[in-house]
Amino acid sequence: MREQSLDGFMLLLLILVGFIQSSNSRALLHPDKESKDELQVSRQRFSCIGCVVIVSLIEQLAQVHNSTAQEAMKFLCSYLPEEGGIRGICILVSDLFGPDLIKLLNQKLKADVICYAIKLCKTELHQPVCHLYEKPALGLKITIKQAEDVVRKSNYMQNNETFPGVLLKICSLPLFRMICKTIESSVPAEDYDQDKFSAFPSLRGYHWRGRDCNDMNSSIYPGRSPKDWDSQQDSNCNGILGFDMEDGLSYEKKFCEGTDSRGIIILGDSAAAHFHIPPEWMTPLNMSKNSFSNLALAISNELDWPQFSMYTGFQNSTIGGWTQSLYLRLRDWNRCNHRDYQNIARNGGSSRNLEHFLKSMTRDQQLDKPAVVFYAMIGNDVCNDDCKMEKLGRTAVGADGTNRWISSQSDCISYWSRSNMGGVITKTA
Repeated sequence: MREQSLDGFMLLLLILVGFIQSSNSRALLHPDKESKDELQVSRQRFSCIGCVVIVSLIEQLAQVHNSTAQEAMKFLCSYLPEEGGIRGICILVSDLFGPDLIKLLNQKLKADVICYAIKLCKTELHQPVCHLYEKPALGLKITIKQAEDVVRKSNYMQNNETFPGVLLKICSLPLFRMICKTIESSVPAEDYDQDKFSAFPSLRGYHWRGRDCNDMNSSIYPGRSPKDWDSQQDSNCNGILGFDMEDGLSYEKKFCEGTDSRGIIILGDSAAAHFHIPPEWMTPLNMSKNSFSNLALAISNELDWPQFSMYTGFQNSTIGGWTQSLYLRLRDWNRCNHRDYQNIARNGGSSRNLEHFLKSMTRDQQLDKPAVVFYAMIGNDVCNDDCKMEKLGRTAVGADGTNRWISSQSDCISYWSRSNMGGVITKTA
């Protein structure tokens, strides 16, 4: 039964790590030292978490079906959609990596030990070995060493350094090619008039920013001030156009003039993008084809669900009930705000890398309406190595060259975020 857990593990691991590395594609395309360090940290953290969770999940799936490896693999791959070649990836990955890792799984090791053995989990210098399950009788370090010896000469481990390169080839597949390109730029993949708005939902389309009502005309897009009060065409895509035959006034002028209409823009991280893994993906007992029916859509949205987010959500959520977003509040207050939203958030976003995807935001002070802008790096700015407790009571040197004494974590986080984007605590007083 443990043989089958390998196949599912490697399939989902390929998608997960490939996605993570694509999210950090800037570090691969522009390999400066800071980008390389950032990429390395992301690999270590997310690859380890993903590995342990997925190995554990698939082992449960094996128990549910109580089947042979071959039969179990058929079950797993049959659950996945054919769209985008996802089912094909399942078969391909199991053929490539299955034989090598099966040795580890036959040792009846826990998921955390397996992930250390195949180098997807690593221990930081002078830090204890982090683990999810109860420690083995021989201890973690000895058990991990024994597991490493099992696979030391395997084809997989001998090619472990080239594994990231193999994963990046996922970007050559049709579905993932567009995703990789979109993550790098954070602008819609389907945008014929290049105005940064789209009539396509995912791939940074209208799930992320207002739907373009004319994707063949760059002067028509959500959030712009109405051209000639939209008497002839809906230039701002809020659904209001034409004029009243009785008095000759345009409806846009009648209903929207003087109403202080404005849009909403969020600059944030995965929380603002509404990162979410559906529970049905993680419940082996109830897993079926329907469980992964939305997998292709989720991947094309980078595993985010901005259409349900607290900032720019506009659809009734299938993952948590009714959507009550700030955008909907603004729209209810003034229907002239219809479709005027931009979710400029991304997984791994922080004040360090904001400048690299901030360019995807679009607002013209001369042509567009005002917008309320929220800055919400609530994950990576708070949880960063520069504000650990042991670094308090030191002097911070910001990227702008200014110095400041750091006495508390809140003080550190505030300074680190403002000093742009990446002040570093470098010396004691």
